[in-house]
Amino acid sequence: MIDIALFGAGRIAEVHARHIAGHPEMRLAVVVDVDLAAATRLAERHGAAASDDGAAVFGEAAIDAVLIASSSNTHAELISRAVAAGKPVFCEKPLDLDLARASACLRQVEASGVPVFLDFNRRFDPHHAGLEQAVRTGEAGVVEVVSITSRDPEPPPLGYLENSPGALFLETMVHDLDMARWLLAEEPVEVFAMASCLIDPGIRALGEFDSAVAVLRTASGRLCQINDSWRATYGYDQRIEVLGSGGMVRSDNLRRTTVERYDARAIRRDVLQYFFIDRYLESYRLALDHFADVVRHGTAPLITAEDGYRALVLAHAALRSARSGQPVAVHY
Repeated sequence: MIDIALFGAGRIAEVHARHIAGHPEMRLAVVVDVDLAAATRLAERHGAAASDDGAAVFGEAAIDAVLIASSSNTHAELISRAVAAGKPVFCEKPLDLDLARASACLRQVEASGVPVFLDFNRRFDPHHAGLEQAVRTGEAGVVEVVSITSRDPEPPPLGYLENSPGALFLETMVHDLDMARWLLAEEPVEVFAMASCLIDPGIRALGEFDSAVAVLRTASGRLCQINDSWRATYGYDQRIEVLGSGGMVRSDNLRRTTVERYDARAIRRDVLQYFFIDRYLESYRLALDHFADVVRHGTAPLITAEDGYRALVLAHAALRSARSGQPVAVHY
């Protein structure tokens, strides 16, 4: 069994804890969090130990690998400590919030040779993965425009935003920027973004955005448009279209059921799944399967720390553009 140390005890850590505990090749050995009570509650549900001492965990020879699902501003530091201890890493997005910390972390990862998998889990979603495969095999022809819609049903808590400046871009759109890189198969070199606060006056009081549109351009002229919002009253809206010289391929929303109701007035379908834990639950499990192969068999991570860094560079460029009102050239 692969003994895993899980850093973090919040909502996404709970998802990972369930998947680790149910995985045939993994065991949840310890949950680590600065809030020892929270770590203990999560650990007890899965028969694991709890700790608030990360240094001791990194020094424990029995720990085979580390899964980082703590707050985003701790990611780079924890990755650096893990690779210094020779522990393979599965890290939630983003690589960090700060570009300088992320860059230093990337250099350390590359020098260490220790595998680091960055969990942009949407690449493992079977629907988006099927779309990407269709694009790669030329079903849309030469890619010209990628269109990504990503709308949450509600904003995150204000307390979360107080500790995560630029969250709409650095925490939310960073997912879509990674998808853009993946589907364009060519690095964006320029980004122009516009953003507003249309939903919550409390978010405006923090100087943050809750709605944004970004346009990316690659060196060859391929385009990507992304629209993100923290309010979709009808559920979690996740759609991608890829338009090319030979046609279009798309991945659509998932609904709570496939039941349709027909009568003389209308044809009605069920509502969308409500949030990311429902919509992407399978992708988190598949990402963990891949990480097991990375640890057990030396498989190269499909999404690397460099991918995380490049998506973060794009997110910062989009945030600067939104604040300045000007296009921003991207330098990786």
